[in-house]
Amino acid sequence: MFLSVFLRRLYIWLASLALLVLAGLWLVPREDISVHDKRSPAFDLARFFDGNSVAYGIFEDRFGNLRRQFRVDIQASQSGDRLILNERFLYDDGEQDRRIWQIDRQIIDGQTHYSGQAADITGKAIGKIAGNAMRWSYDISLILSGVELEVRFDDFIYQMTPDIAINRAYVSKWGMDIGSVTLVFLKDRLAEEKLPLDLKNW
Repeated sequence: MFLSVFLRRLYIWLASLALLVLAGLWLVPREDISVHDKRSPAFDLARFFDGNSVAYGIFEDRFGNLRRQFRVDIQASQSGDRLILNERFLYDDGEQDRRIWQIDRQIIDGQTHYSGQAADITGKAIGKIAGNAMRWSYDISLILSGVELEVRFDDFIYQMTPDIAINRAYVSKWGMDIGSVTLVFLKDRLAEEKLPLDLKNW
């Protein structure tokens, strides 16, 4: 009897420990963007997206399986400290989408911060720049495997050269990663070589 009770308690303890370990793996915080403060070229959101740019991206599930591919045509304009990004998407299954960002810039304690809104974004997106990197976080409703879910996007954008930036976005629900997006932005000469971007035929 005593052994049975002991084994049952041991099993419960081990199961609880396993859950805590898994939760810890899922909920590891992302690094503070400030660690990139000395990296170059210095990222300026409005300057980088000024005019027309294009992007190519993929969405992978949490196991690394490719689920979707897409391309984006981006047109930018500016009014004061407000940047407007008009994004038009084409996915490899033929779906088309559009998002218009209105992004405001502020300098707080010497660091560049952003807040943004778009029609399909819940609340406000918030962002911060340090060095060549930007962190951009927001909640959005997406259709995943035929089900509509409100998920969290945690984007890390790194400017590699004056005309190339890479965006690595982590998609999560209830604090657990469910997928990731990798996106490459091209501008200036590199974008011009791709324009006009075909957003009707994959």
